[in-house]
Amino acid sequence: MTQKPTLTTSSGAPVADNQNSITAGPRGPLLMQDFYLLEKLAHQNRERIPERTVHAKGSAAYGTLTVTNDISKYTGVAALSKVGKKTEAFLRFSVVAGERGAADAERDVRGFALRFYTEGGNWDIVGNNTPVFFVRDPLKFPDFIHTQKRHPKTNMRSPTAMWDFWSLSPESLHQVTILMSDRGLPQSYRNLDGFGSHTYSFINAENERHWVRFHFKTMQGIKNWTNAEAAQKIAYDRETHQRDLFEAIERGDFPKWKFSVQIMPESDVGKHWYNPFDLTKVWPHADYPLIEVGVQSAFGQQAALPGAHLPYRRHHAARRQSQPGRLLRAQLDGRSGAGHQRQGAAVADLRQCRPLQSPRRQRRLPPGRRPVPADERRSEGTVVQQHQGCNGRRADGDRQASGHALLSRRSGLRHRRRHAHGPFRQRSADRTGGRVSSIATTTSI
Repeated sequence: MTQKPTLTTSSGAPVADNQNSITAGPRGPLLMQDFYLLEKLAHQNRERIPERTVHAKGSAAYGTLTVTNDISKYTGVAALSKVGKKTEAFLRFSVVAGERGAADAERDVRGFALRFYTEGGNWDIVGNNTPVFFVRDPLKFPDFIHTQKRHPKTNMRSPTAMWDFWSLSPESLHQVTILMSDRGLPQSYRNLDGFGSHTYSFINAENERHWVRFHFKTMQGIKNWTNAEAAQKIAYDRETHQRDLFEAIERGDFPKWKFSVQIMPESDVGKHWYNPFDLTKVWPHADYPLIEVGVQSAFGQQAALPGAHLPYRRHHAARRQSQPGRLLRAQLDGRSGAGHQRQGAAVADLRQCRPLQSPRRQRRLPPGRRPVPADERRSEGTVVQQHQGCNGRRADGDRQASGHALLSRRSGLRHRRRHAHGPFRQRSADRTGGRVSSIATTTSI
């Protein structure tokens, strides 16, 4: 009898379980000792042949969050501290299964991610245009992405691989139903809802915790294509969503979303038939109705982000909290590595990633080097036209205008010493100005 091949790790050790990660109890957090999970996530972050980058193509815009309802009894987040509070934000949309050359009107889940620039640092909410996801355990996530991307043998998408995975993963049924419904083909980024999807936590001034799920309801109305309409759009324009968002902002038709939350007291965990930290389940609105928080508007300069998206450093409340959600816990660790892999070590210095307050972090500098003072760094609004992810080099719009290339900190110091006699000029623009910027990323391994 022919012996079946054994699934192994990269070091050749047999894999005992490829479906479930190691947790501290049935609903406990992930454990760092699960080296196989860490290995799979690290490998997925670096897969380029065939291309398997998740959220590979997208569009983004700056805007503001305006608080319209007081929820300070639940949270100490500075952006939600009082009615009328306005916080600058960065909203990014993206495809999920699509690659860098994918058409915007293809049937797919859409990424919906927000970054709020608060006084306490950047606060990120990362989700999709659906309230649930295909898997609940991060160990299955790389395998799921493999089925959505091109097959290494044929270099083509494989519907057989997709349906094999979905049919063998019953927890994916809810998300598949949404994907194959009308909402799988939204007419534009402006006409879809956003969800934080994961279960996050709020901490109030009394150090009490409430579990929370985020909802962003479009105020432009839900609009979707039929299969025939989408096919017609793709035949003539592969950037329909990008074009729609850009042109709407240019003419002053700024899109808005109503921001609401579902709040669950910490004591309610375990009282329901469903696991509140299960990413494949929703919280019934009858149990936890939506509470309005404010309005999210997108109005600033718009940027295309091919192959590059924000590093996911999530700060859920006034302080970091352990999260029982398995996929969320894995993304907290894995997505930060993905950002560094795609953008290089200087990813935190990208304009979209910099917090309001200058960060204080330890850095390794070569002997004889000194940190670059804040007044010598680029201003907040410098328009980045190209970023080289591997060596930290970047070229700005001033390169052709003044002949002064703004490179990485290390190269910039060398540049300043060489041209100490000349002006060190740079252009700047307000973060919410009307100038278009783009980031083109190249990655090599």
